[in-house]
Amino acid sequence: MKDDTGTDDEQPLLSVTDAGHAYGDVFGCRSVDFDLWPGEVLAIVGESGSGKSTLLGMLSQRLSIDEGSVQYRTAPDGGPGHAAQLVDLSTLSEREVRRLWRTEWGFVHQNATDGLRMHVSAGGNIGEPLMANGWRHYGRIREQAEQWLARVEIPVHRIDDAPTTFSGGMRQRLQIARNLVFGPRLVFMDEPTGGLDVSVQARLLDLIRSLVADLGLAVVIVTHDLAVARLISHRTLVMKDGVVIESGLTDRVLDDPQAAYTQLLVSSILQD
Repeated sequence: MKDDTGTDDEQPLLSVTDAGHAYGDVFGCRSVDFDLWPGEVLAIVGESGSGKSTLLGMLSQRLSIDEGSVQYRTAPDGGPGHAAQLVDLSTLSEREVRRLWRTEWGFVHQNATDGLRMHVSAGGNIGEPLMANGWRHYGRIREQAEQWLARVEIPVHRIDDAPTTFSGGMRQRLQIARNLVFGPRLVFMDEPTGGLDVSVQARLLDLIRSLVADLGLAVVIVTHDLAVARLISHRTLVMKDGVVIESGLTDRVLDDPQAAYTQLLVSSILQD
């Protein structure tokens, strides 16, 4: 890790050291090490049961950190002399973690129904995070909701419609808008294109890639689809049996895999 003399963009946003999560006596993931930098997209890939979802849950504090450490660099509090702070996530209270979810973190679920209030209007879904961050002017909130609907390619006239009336792709795009409207610094994504038609997947990936670039987000994305990793990630971690067996720049990992398991994953895609 770099020292604290540099600017925030010269420091890791997330630093993971020998981290692991256990289910009783069995570790779902273990000995994970990496740094995530501002504006970087990290893909975690592997087959079902490889530990990638456990790792995502641990990083996002939905699961406990049972060994090692996960450190996060918080946003500056504001004002001169208020620098970002590096905090050990395992030491935070539930209230402090909730504050991170409200102000700095987003989570895009594979199933959009897990990330939306399905019987609240599209505009209401986007407006709620703004209200949680102190917005009170109805006109401004609605204007921001309209802007984000347009940004995620949902017709603005659907602003008062509930997500129950939306297609799967529209629900996922609405979930993305809900997660990005308040300006998070770090977004976790769990198989965001899973279960969608191929054409819908491609459109959604293009949207995610453009939003991440425009907003300078740091993203940790779990996927079993190596094509998704190649399209939107800078670096890739390959997991098997709860451990990272290979990591590096995405193009290097996928074009010149070193581990036998990674070679198998890549070759299975080429044969499809």
